[in-house]
Amino acid sequence: QVQLQESGPGLVKPSQMLSLTCTVSGGSLTTSSYAWSWFRQPPGKGLEWMGAIDYTGRTWYSPSLKSRTSISRDTSKNQFSLQLTSLTPEDTAVYFCARVTPGLWARYDSRGQGTQVTVSS
Repeated sequence: QVQLQESGPGLVKPSQMLSLTCTVSGGSLTTSSYAWSWFRQPPGKGLEWMGAIDYTGRTWYSPSLKSRTSISRDTSKNQFSLQLTSLTPEDTAVYFCARVTPGLWARYDSRGQGTQVTVSS
């Protein structure tokens, strides 16, 4: 059974960059049957898909976040990471990583528990 665990800072300052890592166990990032996405949910708002990376390392991004988002991976550690630049308080949200169906980036079958990120000075 695949398990995902997010890690990263809980508090970041405006204009800084957020870096989060998702550690995957019980499954491989290089399995062609799956891809891996990042999501977030701001307080009182709906779930937002941010971007994904597939088994080859190719990435896809939400158009609204593409200019500020980067997703990468370390296959030796079975981890994939999110970087989000130019943070504002509107980026405050619970962020989580998930396993998704390739091509259906927002349809997940397994997810991490999520990590709260607050953007504040």
